[in-house]
Amino acid sequence: MSNYILAIDQGTTGSTVALVNQRGQIKSVVNKEFKQIYPQPGWVEHNPNDIWKSVLTCIKEVLKKSKVNPKKIVSIGITNQRETCLLWDKKTGAPTYNAIVWQCRRTTNICNQLKKKGYEQQVQKKTGLVLDPYFSATKLSWLLKNTKANKKNLIAGNIDTYLIWKLTSGQNHVTDVSNASRTSLMNLSTLNWDDDLLKVFKVNKSVLPEIKNSNDLFGMTKSVPGLPDGIPIHGVAGDQQSALFGQTAFKQGEAKCTFGTGSFILMNTGAQKIFSKHGLLTTVAWKLKGDQHATYALEGGAFICGAAVQWLRDGLGLIQSSDQIERLAKKVDSSEGVEFVPALTGLGSPHWQPQARGAIIGLTRGSNKHHIARATLDAMALQNVDILSAMASDLGKKLKNLRVDGGAVKNNLLLQLQADYLGTSIIKPKTIETTVSGAAYLAGLGVGLWKSKKELEMINRAEKVFINKMTATARKKRLASWQKAVQSTF
Repeated sequence: MSNYILAIDQGTTGSTVALVNQRGQIKSVVNKEFKQIYPQPGWVEHNPNDIWKSVLTCIKEVLKKSKVNPKKIVSIGITNQRETCLLWDKKTGAPTYNAIVWQCRRTTNICNQLKKKGYEQQVQKKTGLVLDPYFSATKLSWLLKNTKANKKNLIAGNIDTYLIWKLTSGQNHVTDVSNASRTSLMNLSTLNWDDDLLKVFKVNKSVLPEIKNSNDLFGMTKSVPGLPDGIPIHGVAGDQQSALFGQTAFKQGEAKCTFGTGSFILMNTGAQKIFSKHGLLTTVAWKLKGDQHATYALEGGAFICGAAVQWLRDGLGLIQSSDQIERLAKKVDSSEGVEFVPALTGLGSPHWQPQARGAIIGLTRGSNKHHIARATLDAMALQNVDILSAMASDLGKKLKNLRVDGGAVKNNLLLQLQADYLGTSIIKPKTIETTVSGAAYLAGLGVGLWKSKKELEMINRAEKVFINKMTATARKKRLASWQKAVQSTF
């Protein structure tokens, strides 16, 4: 009989729980959505009880669906929406307020005040992050200031910490280095909470969890409905880092791109902390037991990626469903000079032009919906080229390959365009649930189900590899046309 890893992927709109077998295959998977709370414009919250109930429901249903005996679960892995954080009472377990979600902008003023006081450079140097409401520190500052609960009993954490606390019946208040690196409170060099940063953000160290390696023992299950007591939690990572690990991008210079609403790109920079000259973030990818150093990554992304296709569908009515885009774009060999820059919410890295506006240019009398569809797929790929070129420049090394996941990887034309415009191979894995795989791989390594990263590389076979078919001259010309179009939007 096979042993299993229970992988929990706690995301922004819902929770996913999967059972992963010893061959790294997902035996069964269940997803449950929960309510998004918008108290006022720009504010986003989650009810922590809704999150916990969604996880419990998924555990119950995945065991029922798979008919796996829960005694066969040898370890639990957790991956989570990063930067979303909350406070709760360690005596009663009751949250003092809803969890403040990573998308929430309520602490913009706090960030602006800290910038005026000249703290931005210090924060960036110590954490690799910019001063922005996105990260947990100002959220915790806001929660601590606005809670009326007894401060002595309060503890805090991102969602990984809360789930571990619930799974262990309040016995363990811990986090991993990758999640801690998203708070703006952890020093990237020491991998500990930084006293200077705690003062800047007015957060007391006593409320924060202990920071552990990503495949350490985080605790044992206790009183979890449907699960026996004593299952070790052995793998934890933030969702994007987990996807990088799940893609087995273990070598310096390897990168992954998740094609979602936006594109989320991480590049492994090994033991080097690289501070970007292009406005990219520096973050901890993971740290494994026995490793002398953490593995770091550069992170960047485009705000609008798959959402550009949704806009063609919902805004222009050009297609009825998103999967029609490939068929439409294949009708022509190129966009014939049509460029679509999807700066519908400004431009992210490496341009950082919030005032930029979307544009479709280069239209002629002969242009039609096929050219616009093709220009849209081009744009999705070309935006990623801008980000990955910036990463390669920061690292001082060429991109080895790009591993891809997310909904859009079903689109073979998009992946071929990505290979051509990057001039490198695109690797599409058999399992596109890479965040789940990453959590499972970390938990399996932690408990000894797999002995090495080499073993994981053997498990994680590519389903398809897309090879560059474009000449360097043609690529240079295509990128120049794109850059000209991008410059016209701001």
